[in-house]
Amino acid sequence: MSDHLHHHCGRFRTSPLTRREMLGTVGGGFGLLAFNALFGRETLAESLLSTVGGGDARSLLATHIPARARSVIFLYMDGGPSQVDTFDPKPRLVDLDGKPFPMQIAPTQFNNNGSTLPSPWKFARHGQAGHEVSTLFPHIAKVADELCVIRSMTSDFSEHTNANYFLHTGSGIAGRPSMGAWSSYGLGSDNQDLPGFVVIDGGLIPPGGLDCFGGGFLPARFQGSVMHAQGDAIADATPSDSPDEQARKRALIARLDSRYAHDTGAESIESAIRNHELAYRMQSSVPELAALDGESDETKALYGFDAPDAATRTYARECCLARRLVDRGVRFVEVTCPKTIGDRWDQHGDLKAGHEANARAVDQPIAALLIDLRRRGLLDSTLVVWSAEFGRTPFAQGTNGRDHNPFGFTIWMAGGGVRAGAVIGATDEFGYRAVDKPYKIHDLHATMMHLMGVDHRRLTFRSGGRDMRLTDVHGNLIEDAIG
Repeated sequence: MSDHLHHHCGRFRTSPLTRREMLGTVGGGFGLLAFNALFGRETLAESLLSTVGGGDARSLLATHIPARARSVIFLYMDGGPSQVDTFDPKPRLVDLDGKPFPMQIAPTQFNNNGSTLPSPWKFARHGQAGHEVSTLFPHIAKVADELCVIRSMTSDFSEHTNANYFLHTGSGIAGRPSMGAWSSYGLGSDNQDLPGFVVIDGGLIPPGGLDCFGGGFLPARFQGSVMHAQGDAIADATPSDSPDEQARKRALIARLDSRYAHDTGAESIESAIRNHELAYRMQSSVPELAALDGESDETKALYGFDAPDAATRTYARECCLARRLVDRGVRFVEVTCPKTIGDRWDQHGDLKAGHEANARAVDQPIAALLIDLRRRGLLDSTLVVWSAEFGRTPFAQGTNGRDHNPFGFTIWMAGGGVRAGAVIGATDEFGYRAVDKPYKIHDLHATMMHLMGVDHRRLTFRSGGRDMRLTDVHGNLIEDAIG
């Protein structure tokens, strides 16, 4: 180039790259290296599988420790079922029926505290393990031997929104990644045509909203994707454009996104590109996934597709869809509650009617889910968790309700490497506070991750100058729950 051309005008001279621009440009090369490594791993997996004659690639993925569970189905009991009315019987409450509660009462959500309130339901032992289950759950009682019941769970929060954030993200405030997002981030999905984390919406989004399922500071592609049990599983999943029109639009979007990412170094664009590509693939995978009419008549009857109660029918579809998702390699599935005549499980009044409506909605479908997973050979590799954000008081709110109780409540797990038939921990004689082996939500998260092959202390993401994790600086394994 001549000196004349080179020095003609400074305004047309190429400006030198700033340090940020240089790192952003070079960073694209590192991204390609990462993609190449992932592509190579998948190719190796396919090669090995063709050699050994079957199986799936998930068994080839390295984890911190040997994984017992490949997927999680989290059955979220929105509002807080009462432990003393479900899986933790307390005969002493009968002796004190209508009398002042004998223990010191901590501040409650509404403080309209009444007398000691025994359970209006009877308990009986079921299965070889002899699990004590109330008459609220006649179907779950039949699969009691699959359950590992933990009667000593506690929470740090007594208000729904903060307790929901704590249950889902390990923090009582909004903005942290959900346990499902952490699972997807750490382990990915075994199906490239479906998200790694799916939330099945039965009609009730929990207090705290979609932040309960969010990705927080993790890349956006790891947040929960919401599917619906009724109608279209995902809105607009069926394209209106022809395949050629779609291809042209996708190519244009990809060019624009790539150019913007190159010019700005915005990391969020990478997630947007991946989400566009996943959405395109889901146009084929989701309609097939949601085609529950293809299930056998026996399977539909098992779940309760034709049950008299509309909420049972909704939850039956949710549980069946959850089974289909894990069967296709989705890593984490959360199942929310359907709408009933009551207010979730949150019975501050009219406990009997409200708890019976909610139990009627979920009992048969949950039992069917465990049976169906077992007979398809999926239960041993699927961790099923039944939990709410807290429990309820053993004394009345008003005359016939119960207030929130974070001091001691019951959850259970099944499948996925847990010790079936176990009963772990205990509350006091009234079911108010955990007194033997008390555990926190951090311990539940640590145990869930452990069963999936992940050391919760080593699954971290750098944010705000700190290596963040689901369990923060807390979390111990519930050793007695691990089979």
